[in-house]
Amino acid sequence: MNAKKLFWILFLLNLLNYIDRQVLYSVFPLLQQDLKLTDLQLGSLASAFMLIYMCCAPLIGFWADRAPRQKLVSASAFVWSAATLLCAAAGNYAGLLAARSFIGVGEAGFTTIAQPFLAEQYPAQKRATVLALFGLALPLGSALGYLLGGMAGQNWGWQAAFMLAGAPGFILAFLAGTQLQDSAHRHIPAANRPAWRDYGALLTDKPFLWICLAHAMITFVQGGFSAWMPTYFHRYFDFTVAQAGTVFGAIVVICGAAGTFLGGKLADRLLARTPKAYFITIFSGILLMLPCAGAALYAPNGTLGVLFISLAVLCIFLPMGPVAAALVALSKPSVRSMAFAFNIFIIHALGDALSPLLIGRASDAWGLKTALLLGCATLLPGLLFTALAAKKRNV
Repeated sequence: MNAKKLFWILFLLNLLNYIDRQVLYSVFPLLQQDLKLTDLQLGSLASAFMLIYMCCAPLIGFWADRAPRQKLVSASAFVWSAATLLCAAAGNYAGLLAARSFIGVGEAGFTTIAQPFLAEQYPAQKRATVLALFGLALPLGSALGYLLGGMAGQNWGWQAAFMLAGAPGFILAFLAGTQLQDSAHRHIPAANRPAWRDYGALLTDKPFLWICLAHAMITFVQGGFSAWMPTYFHRYFDFTVAQAGTVFGAIVVICGAAGTFLGGKLADRLLARTPKAYFITIFSGILLMLPCAGAALYAPNGTLGVLFISLAVLCIFLPMGPVAAALVALSKPSVRSMAFAFNIFIIHALGDALSPLLIGRASDAWGLKTALLLGCATLLPGLLFTALAAKKRNV
């Protein structure tokens, strides 16, 4: 099928994927007031989603390596959209926790499939840029989630935020099912299907595993900041709920998009000079993020805080396109869906399935500022893992 058509359908689905995922965080203060939740319980809402998400990914990856992927994409969008609407109907913590968990089922199906599906339509010299453009849905969708959640929650209540986020997904689910075509997986002979030893080879490929571990450290910090930074603005800079969602949403959409795009472009240009281009870009983004995050958390006022967190967000998004391109380069086409599924499991098991919960627990004990600073320390092993991957493997 036409590569541009596939790109735009998958991009819009990815955009909605992140809107539905992030809208929760901007209404944390409203949920806490209405449902009488602790910071630990708020963090667990994000962690429950991630736990289900990462556990479903390998199961879907196994299926996706053997079947037409457009049907899985469509079904996944339907499931996560329905679960988002169920969040609006939840009247207590248990109901909200269950609904958030089902969002993880749907989004695991989409994320496992989308990037390898898209990457196969483009040559290696353009993949980091294309995957970075696809990855712009993360900052754009996250920002829209914060903006939508903050404004709708402030004016009409947190239930309205979930309803507005969930409804469009049914339209995109229909488009995916009727417009996407997976010619590569339409009829896969049994002899060409991946064997268990092919999957085992992924788990013994050290550069692949090290990149997944580096990505997990990045994801830990991204998840922690996504969950708690609007609340940080609310508590420490006296922003209203709507202001906190709007400001952080603007930071994510502008700086996250800029970082994602620049990272992909830089990696593709470096690839003409060195086969380690992806690793260099990933390492640079992690390294630059650390001082920016420290300066943001110790800023004496909201103006400097917003400035430094903007720089930190730009840096932490630089690796997004290069990570995806590296995963494509480090895996064979026959097991590529499972490679991304393994990556999803690892980055969320060690990353944002834990960080909102752990930061919430640390915040209850020592305050949110200290909790976020401790979370940033996980980037240090990320530097080591990236260096080890670069030492052992070219892309």
